[in-house]
Amino acid sequence: MNIRSLFKSEVTRREVLVGGWVIPEPARCVQCGICSFHCPINIDVRRYAWQGEAVKDSHCLTCGECVARCPRGVLSFGHTGLSNVEGG
Repeated sequence: MNIRSLFKSEVTRREVLVGGWVIPEPARCVQCGICSFHCPINIDVRRYAWQGEAVKDSHCLTCGECVARCPRGVLSFGHTGLSNVEGG
């Protein structure tokens, strides 16, 4: 098993957050749950958005699936360094 097999979609290039987290804008979140559905680790991202808290789950890969899949653009990465990671 490799990390790419955890994703539900093909990921060829992704910015990965280094030492940070996913931050929601709770006032814009409609609680659709798409972010949580696409999380390869099954983190309840929607709950963090509802509470207005950054996703600081120690299991979070900061892969960006939740950020990329949110239809309202509610999620973003924290303001720390980003690294480009090549895939495939």
